Amino acid sequence: MSDGKTDEAKGRIKEAIGSLTDDEELKREGKADRAAGSVKDKIGKIVDDVRDAVTGKKDRK
Repeated sequence: MSDGKTDEAKGRIKEAIGSLTDDEELKREGKADRAAGSVKDKIGKIVDDVRDAVTGKKDRK
């Protein structure tokens, strides 16, 4: 699974190129990539929090 930050960056690039070329579909793909990246980051944090709760670790960074 790819990193959420990578998806967000890829989405920003697609959005920028879509804006420069007036390609609405590419801009929409970019927005979707950014949203997917954000969700992946949030899910990763939840998984880390649950793992820390189960193992008794706190403030893992």
